[in-house]
Amino acid sequence: MAKHRYAWFGNDRLGARLRGEMYADNKNEVSQWLHQQRIRPTRIQYQLNLPPWLTRPRWNNIQTGEISQMTRQLATLLHAGVPLLQSLDILHKGLSAGALKTVIHTIRTQIENGAALNQALRQHPTFDAFYCNLVAVGEVAGMLDVILDRLAHHLEKTQALKATVRSAMLYPAAILVIAVTVLTLILVFVVPAFQNIFSSFGADLPWLTQMVIALSENCQRYGLMFLALFTGAAWWAQRLVKQRITWQRALHRFLLRIPIAGELIRHVCTARWTRTLATLFGAGVPVTEALNAAQGVTGNPLFQTATLSIQAQLMRGKSLSQALGDMEALFPPMVGQMCAIGEESGALDHMLTKTAEYYERQVDHTVTRLSTLIEPFIMVVLGVLIGGLVMALYLPIFQLGQVV
Repeated sequence: MAKHRYAWFGNDRLGARLRGEMYADNKNEVSQWLHQQRIRPTRIQYQLNLPPWLTRPRWNNIQTGEISQMTRQLATLLHAGVPLLQSLDILHKGLSAGALKTVIHTIRTQIENGAALNQALRQHPTFDAFYCNLVAVGEVAGMLDVILDRLAHHLEKTQALKATVRSAMLYPAAILVIAVTVLTLILVFVVPAFQNIFSSFGADLPWLTQMVIALSENCQRYGLMFLALFTGAAWWAQRLVKQRITWQRALHRFLLRIPIAGELIRHVCTARWTRTLATLFGAGVPVTEALNAAQGVTGNPLFQTATLSIQAQLMRGKSLSQALGDMEALFPPMVGQMCAIGEESGALDHMLTKTAEYYERQVDHTVTRLSTLIEPFIMVVLGVLIGGLVMALYLPIFQLGQVV
């Protein structure tokens, strides 16, 4: 029998307000669990078992930046000799009410009850398997502060890379939205006003003006229907692509062939992949386990399949550089060359870090080039569209002036 989902609200021993969710058979089970965690419940509510994208509360969305900052602070406290429980207390007191504060309180309580840090972290989906596995390695090796410092550095670099890519996509997307909005307003409100003026001329309109008027009439009549159909089709296509791995691979192959944009995607995936491996190797994780953890870090099914293939070749006795040599369609040759140097010198994690830094710089350069090329293209397209509309609206007036 499926468990029910409950949202709970309560206070800890210091009176701080906490809230969260859990699955249980009934409210009594939730209440008992909260008392075990030393939380005094104030309200427990039954929640419908809806899809995650409908049920995820805003306060439960912890940003990557918050996780990296918490990891950096925890590493600093542990390196200074502060015990783990006291470090978590300091972090808890330094946060305002929110999801992360609740998570830290729950983790501290679980550790106080005898759980290891990695075991407590695994109870929260905020911390992925990569994060928890590295923490487990740090606990076993007795170097938790060093591992947390590596994790914080990894998360900061990953976040910076995402921000760079996001900035590259934000400008053209914003311009496109503004352009579509302006054109729609002109077609819906401005063109009908000119149409009333044209109707008093009693003369044939130029073909360009007739096209704009027809487009305006269709936009007024069927605009909302077209928008609903387009949104539904986009949602349906996205869902189909998510369900079919062959479609995902075909889409990503197409994206990798696009000039400049494909190069950007390739460099982003390479930077993420090499940095993740460097972090894992530096923590002492074996190669095969590191590849298993890194397979999904790029979010690209082609790189995921390639990682599994590399892992299989390593298990057959090949070196990492040799396996990468067979994947030059995805990984640039430099990756294999740097891995070969790292394997010969015994500093593979260092060489992978240098490789990640190189391709992160390449991402910055590619974003700059892409922005430089997109700006004049967008200006030309906007100029043609808006200029064409203005010409279509004023051409009949110019013709009338010539007749008079």
